[in-house]
Amino acid sequence: MSLAENIQMVKEKIARAALEAGRAPEEITLVAATKVQSSQTIREAIAAGITVCGENRVQEMTAHLDDDAYAGARLHFIGHLQTNKVRQVVGRVDMIESVDSPRLLQAIEAQADKLRLVQDILLEVNVGGEASKSGISPEELPQLAAQAAALPHIRLRGLMAIPPAACNPGDNRKFFAQMRHLFVDIRTTMQDNRACVDCLSMGMSGDFEDAVREGATLVRVGTALFGPRPPMSPGRP
Repeated sequence: MSLAENIQMVKEKIARAALEAGRAPEEITLVAATKVQSSQTIREAIAAGITVCGENRVQEMTAHLDDDAYAGARLHFIGHLQTNKVRQVVGRVDMIESVDSPRLLQAIEAQADKLRLVQDILLEVNVGGEASKSGISPEELPQLAAQAAALPHIRLRGLMAIPPAACNPGDNRKFFAQMRHLFVDIRTTMQDNRACVDCLSMGMSGDFEDAVREGATLVRVGTALFGPRPPMSPGRP
């Protein structure tokens, strides 16, 4: 299948899952995870209807920005962000989905202040408690959310999670359901920020339909759109 056909197929699956859950398909945004894709492939995806691209690596993102590859779409940073690379990301993306520590939060605030802008963010929750993954624990979430909501150059928009790899279809629904409850709790407790907390980013190529059924508003899909990832090569824009 072509890239355009894959995009249409994923959108149709999102719509069916949404309707099964009594939701409007328009509530869910497909984020194309463009890790290791070429600038030309990104342009083709946008031409085929992708409205949001998600990048994992700062170096790749910067090269694609220089190449104007994301023209016509919004850009999210969805990978682990080191504090020493914050200045390369803040103000260049529409949203940082992977904020996972007070230190990173403060670094983003400082850079956004310097640029005189407000940066949209999501807080990444390590919902499966995996030592190999970044993200705060569910227990740490209320405190970090309160810190984010108090910063003048940060707009807390919601939560993001990468659950454990599922062995069987449906295995991750319990984690997605837990994230939905955390999301509702944050919306309820963040009185001054409630109108801004509207994003729940969860679900990838293998489980995005279950994520939609459990309340995702953003799904980050790569392989189901682009096929198996090509190997990294040093001169790739």
